[in-house]
Amino acid sequence: MESSEQDPLYPLCNSRDLVDSGLAVSFDVVYAGQTCRAFAIRYQGEAHAYLNRCAHVAMEMDWQQDRFFDDSGRWLICASHGAIYEPATGACRSGPCRGGLIKIGLVECDGVVHWRSQYLLKPPLF
Repeated sequence: MESSEQDPLYPLCNSRDLVDSGLAVSFDVVYAGQTCRAFAIRYQGEAHAYLNRCAHVAMEMDWQQDRFFDDSGRWLICASHGAIYEPATGACRSGPCRGGLIKIGLVECDGVVHWRSQYLLKPPLF
């Protein structure tokens, strides 16, 4: 999914809330007109975010609330299907998947992580 620097940013969490290979910070987005869960993680010092939707079957992936990493802290794993994803790119590395995870652009500035709106990705309206 393409984003540009003109797309709006939305504050998500404090940078310290994302610990390498630790718990995710979950949030809601509207993707292609449908409200979905998303999650942000930190891996090897970098923050990344994805839709919480397995590329095999569109089901949420966390095996416990905000837990996406396997025991090694090296891979994101789908609790339902066992698909394994690269944390830095969302690319499928093994298991049943059709493509990779849908990446959400993040910007980290002044101790705050922001997510970037994109063409098909918007904040939910309340």
